[in-house]
Amino acid sequence: MSDRAPGTVTLVNVYSVDPERQGELVDLLNRTAEELMRHQPGFIAASVYRSLDGTRVTNHAEWRSVADFQAVQRLPEAATYVKASAELGASDPHVYEVARTHT
Repeated sequence: MSDRAPGTVTLVNVYSVDPERQGELVDLLNRTAEELMRHQPGFIAASVYRSLDGTRVTNHAEWRSVADFQAVQRLPEAATYVKASAELGASDPHVYEVARTHT
């Protein structure tokens, strides 16, 4: 059974990155979460993962609702972070709902 409220959504964004730029992208995503995302209505949590081979970075962010997630996407400040991350790596973002959590 899921430990999240109904309607909760999760962004999973996988970036392909040159290994020499992986740390820079990780730092940018961490700053984005700290400086912008965590202060927005509906934000629950974010995690940033780096692959051991240096070629991928994954951003995992949870939001209370699709509307909350969409609202943050419309912020001019968010566009600045999106542009900066696109300069560091190609991304493949998708929004999900939790089907089930196993513990």
